[in-house]
Amino acid sequence: MSVRTPLCDLLGIDVPIAAFSHSREVVAAVSNAGGIGVFGAARFDPDELDEHLSWIDVEVGDKPYGVDVVMAASHAGDDKASLVASIPEGHRQFVESLRERFAIPPLSESRRNREHLTGTHPRARRQAEIAVSHRARVLVSALGPAPPDVAEAAHARGMLVGGMTGDARHARQHVIAGCDFVVAQGTEAGGHTGEIATMVLVPQVVDAVAPVPVLAAGGIGRGRQVAAALALGAQGVWTGSVWLTTTESDVDPIIKEKLLAAQARDAVRSRCSTGKPVRQLRTPWVDAWEQSDSPRPLPMPLQELLVYDAVKAIYEHRVNEVMGSAVGQIVGSITDIRPAREVLDAMVAEMEETLGTLAAMPR
Repeated sequence: MSVRTPLCDLLGIDVPIAAFSHSREVVAAVSNAGGIGVFGAARFDPDELDEHLSWIDVEVGDKPYGVDVVMAASHAGDDKASLVASIPEGHRQFVESLRERFAIPPLSESRRNREHLTGTHPRARRQAEIAVSHRARVLVSALGPAPPDVAEAAHARGMLVGGMTGDARHARQHVIAGCDFVVAQGTEAGGHTGEIATMVLVPQVVDAVAPVPVLAAGGIGRGRQVAAALALGAQGVWTGSVWLTTTESDVDPIIKEKLLAAQARDAVRSRCSTGKPVRQLRTPWVDAWEQSDSPRPLPMPLQELLVYDAVKAIYEHRVNEVMGSAVGQIVGSITDIRPAREVLDAMVAEMEETLGTLAAMPR
């Protein structure tokens, strides 16, 4: 049985599956396979983002793809100099102690980029401007609604605007701000995530924003879970972690091996990366921030400013012990490395089999 929802027609896709990734090859592979790849812009400067989106434009041709930007509804400010000056000395000393404990070398001068303030609107606005200059079909805002002028600019280019939320109240705010669809992301998800489980959240959001379509996210990487999301009222799903170990993913091989070995309980929520809760792979670095005698992480974007050089150096120098990744609880079901198309096809096949089994049950 072939499953199409109204969202498929809205987005111009064959199967109701969106794939979030920071790897442009994954985005292109999923879009070309009939889903919609969504490129995560948060870690890229505008010029880098422009380069990646130009590549995707060519690779997907007339197939739709999306761009995800992080526009936090609340953060400590946008002025870098003031933010840096406000970081407590005790926090600086703690980070230095971690660098010594884990033998983290200095970050090379060429890789230093302290302009990276995730969630701040000036940076996200520049990213959104780049996105609307390309062929992207969708612009998605995370951690808060896109400002009205950003949504208007996207709509003027014929793009659809989506909003990610972990709460029904915030879902309504996204719709008021002009969203064409909402992504209801449960706490099982990787990356920035709230506290409400997907099974509870999705029907709440569906009811709160009807008739605006909803995608379910959080702990989804199997076809049975896609079928369950449809049963909860969603018109499709938003997936992320399941693509980290695909052949096309640019995730470091060291991290891929850690992900393949991880269990669901190894995906933990911590504010140590950005100042807001991020579900990520448990590492000694993450554990160090959770100790009772450790300083509490600072608000966004102060925390990222505090740890930026150290975290970037971990990956530049491949300090194995503390290398990790944002990842959701679905990590416990990820057991091999496969091409993205194969992952998508398996998900669709299991979804259709599950829906067929349910349809055949006696009434």
